[in-house]
Amino acid sequence: MLFQKKPTVVGHRGSGRGVRGGHAENTVASCLAAASAGLRWIEVDVSRTADDELVLRHDPVAPDGSYVLDRTAAELRKQDVARLSDLLAVLPPHVGLDIDVKTVLPDATDPAARRTGALLAKALTPELAAVDRTLPRPVLVSSFDPGLLVQVRDMLPEADLGLLTYLDFPLEAAVPAAAGLGMDVLCVHTGSFGPPGEAPYPPGAERPPFPSAWEAITAAHQAGLEVLVWCPDPACAVRYADAGADALCVDDIRGTLAALRG
Repeated sequence: MLFQKKPTVVGHRGSGRGVRGGHAENTVASCLAAASAGLRWIEVDVSRTADDELVLRHDPVAPDGSYVLDRTAAELRKQDVARLSDLLAVLPPHVGLDIDVKTVLPDATDPAARRTGALLAKALTPELAAVDRTLPRPVLVSSFDPGLLVQVRDMLPEADLGLLTYLDFPLEAAVPAAAGLGMDVLCVHTGSFGPPGEAPYPPGAERPPFPSAWEAITAAHQAGLEVLVWCPDPACAVRYADAGADALCVDDIRGTLAALRG
């Protein structure tokens, strides 16, 4: 079981999307601030560079508007874009890391060893080996690209994998897809669960025209999956917690923690 506390609150892009508490998203400072606030898990986005490094960046373009894939890690550092290795070097070992891996078009044609998934598997190999000798750092590799996840599994069988689904992706397809691919976690956007006011319903209640949070999460658990819901607001976070979600990847960390306590 990857998420020990139910629900685990995960800091989206560190301390949250955009700038939170003075820290920009996907920076080492943002991640360390989330850990200092007591979070045991954070999520970051990872993209590949021209010199086959992995950097913390959600968008395909750098702050100056150039493509991340066309810049070296050293050039991106001058724009305050950190490497994944920079974060791994300072992140406390008890803090779990959900790595959302961004694929690029050349991943379809480049040699397998240069593809983003292979670069990540290589980067994580010493990390997982090192922490396994002491206290293991939980690591989840998540992506919208199932091919990348399969490649990571082939190269790094010990890695936990999560299939990401976007916005209104139908739950009728998401749960079977993650189960059929042999994933460990299904990472579902809050928008896939229907209107924010829709409450989890128990067996026997009147069914809406789409699976409820309760029904989808229950089916995922029966298939051996854990469920992470990303980008819920605090009110929806409570709803998903009631429905049995294992983890919540959120932007409003304080608001979510307060809502869950309440």
